Amino acid sequence: MDWKLFLMAYGMLFLAELGDKTQLAVFTLVTQYKSPIPIFLGASAALVTVTLIGAFFGEVVTRYIPTEYLQLGAGVIFIVIGIFVLREALGGIIV
Repeated sequence: MDWKLFLMAYGMLFLAELGDKTQLAVFTLVTQYKSPIPIFLGASAALVTVTLIGAFFGEVVTRYIPTEYLQLGAGVIFIVIGIFVLREALGGIIV
């Protein structure tokens, strides 16, 4: 195993996820349900699954779809999710 590559990926993703929407969602779920272990396990499994998809299919997808389009699509999805979170948090005030 290439430990340098492993540590680089770990460090980059660890820093990127600090304070990210995933961490905030986990905070919210634990606050609401008071059950940190199943929430931790569910969130961990979800992150592993998403990372697995990205690692194995990322190269294939970029053969057919330009990187710029993928970045634009990811940005749009991020904004849409943000709007839904804001609507929920503000009780439907935002249309």
